[in-house]
Amino acid sequence: MKKWFMVTVVGKDRPGIVAHISEALYQGGCQLGEASMMRLGGNFTIMLMVEHDTEAKTLSELLEAPADALGLRIHVDEIEGHLHEHLFPDVSVMVHGADRLGIVAQVTHVLAEAGLNILDLESDVAGTEQEPIYIMHVEGVAAKGIETLELALDSLVTEGIEVRLTPIDTMIA
Repeated sequence: MKKWFMVTVVGKDRPGIVAHISEALYQGGCQLGEASMMRLGGNFTIMLMVEHDTEAKTLSELLEAPADALGLRIHVDEIEGHLHEHLFPDVSVMVHGADRLGIVAQVTHVLAEAGLNILDLESDVAGTEQEPIYIMHVEGVAAKGIETLELALDSLVTEGIEVRLTPIDTMIA
């Protein structure tokens, strides 16, 4: 019986990571599902849904050779697949402020308390080493409404964090 797994791959960025991992999964008879792959701070990370009729340990062993050859770390967890059950964001939030300890926790706590279900969060550090600026782009579903979210975000503005909230009008046919 086929099961779904979440495969997480992390390692120093270099050409061929996606090709080698996907080839090993293909050769092993795996079906690929949704994926997120990106470069972060000189590293490359993959989160990939994989369907196969095996156990997590066997799937890890299938990826052992390419992972070792590329200096990657692999982690595999059995999950529920739930493909085709997408949530569509109705709000985008851009945040930036002086980079400091706890800024992500502070912002995401305010968003959670206001009912935002975060679907995607990307962040970056800009500015200079002496004056770093933390930037976050968050997309999600405002379960309690956009007005509730706007009111909650006002508390961040009073602490020197700049926030821009933009409703997303998603047309689904």
